[in-house]
Amino acid sequence: MLIVADENIPLLDSFFGDMGEIRRVNGRDLSPGEVRDADILLVRSVTRVDQRLLEGSRVRFVGTTTIGTDHVDLAWLEANGIRFSAAPGCNANSVVEYVLSVLSLYAERRGLADWSDLSVGIIGVGNVGGGLAARLDRLGFTVRLCDPPRAEREGESGPEFVSLDEALACDVVTLHTPLTREGPHATHHLIGERELSRLGAGQLLINSGRGEVVDSAALKARLQAPQAPTVVLDVWEREPRIDPELVERVWLATPHIAGYSLEGKVQGTEMIYQAVSRFLGLPVRKKAGQFLPEPALSKMSFTGAADEGRALSLALRACYDPRQDDARLRLAMAGDAEARAAAFDRLRRDYPVRRECSSLKIQLKGSSRSLQDTFRAMGFKLKI
Repeated sequence: MLIVADENIPLLDSFFGDMGEIRRVNGRDLSPGEVRDADILLVRSVTRVDQRLLEGSRVRFVGTTTIGTDHVDLAWLEANGIRFSAAPGCNANSVVEYVLSVLSLYAERRGLADWSDLSVGIIGVGNVGGGLAARLDRLGFTVRLCDPPRAEREGESGPEFVSLDEALACDVVTLHTPLTREGPHATHHLIGERELSRLGAGQLLINSGRGEVVDSAALKARLQAPQAPTVVLDVWEREPRIDPELVERVWLATPHIAGYSLEGKVQGTEMIYQAVSRFLGLPVRKKAGQFLPEPALSKMSFTGAADEGRALSLALRACYDPRQDDARLRLAMAGDAEARAAAFDRLRRDYPVRRECSSLKIQLKGSSRSLQDTFRAMGFKLKI
């Protein structure tokens, strides 16, 4: 059996090596010829999977190690009897921690002694948005949820949802919707000129969901106007050919890596391994935890003299500080359009190992109960 797989999917040999031959390919430039004799195709979001790619091939299973499926023609796969599986929620915690790191930096920029003084509007309350809401609630933030499809489905049985305009009135607005282009709640350019005009200088907009949810031309214009909001973008329209002028104008710019923690990537591989095993009728014996290496930083210690906010920000940024990715992306914006696109892809392909808060043990000596609860809410391991 031949498994054709994106070369950037981690632990391919560990999970799939005993199932058949693995052929690694460049997912961005995958051609029909490269998959014609494959039995199983494993991709990421950079590969468009449709009739053009698969017609005439012997592929019977397609798996994407990503949470999104807008790069896959699901109707065509179903019509042609090709089984499909995605990895919903695999990197949700990684994206949550990305947003929390951004919030920590933003609170510092605003001079806030307590970051939970910020109100946060979450637009799109699925695996990521829901996980973020739960974490922020435990940390004491005021959170407003906006998800019209869920509000319609769940009615009074679900959480309290607000309108888009009410979410846009929060100190922080963070986007976590899928990309949809049709229907009453299409998200393509959901944040356009009208919505951006409602955001002012005292607000932060974060997009770590899908680039096309924000109208980048309207955003660029808004950032040149008076009283513009602060903006953080991890996802972009027309990736990898992103707009260098927009990179210059946003506060933090990262190359679509919010979900790129090692735990998140490996969990995506594990979920597709499980789906392939079920498809082939094989037992599921492997777990991601078997293959995770020891983290480079395994322990931090704080005494009773530690300031709660400072201790939390130090530990959080020790795991992940988005300013490092911002610096790398800005340096990659030199050269012509093709050079910039290649550099964007290299930043993702060669992304350094990043571990989640759960990989770090926090030792607390004589600390307050409040500090202990805060570290637990963030997902750190505690030794008291």
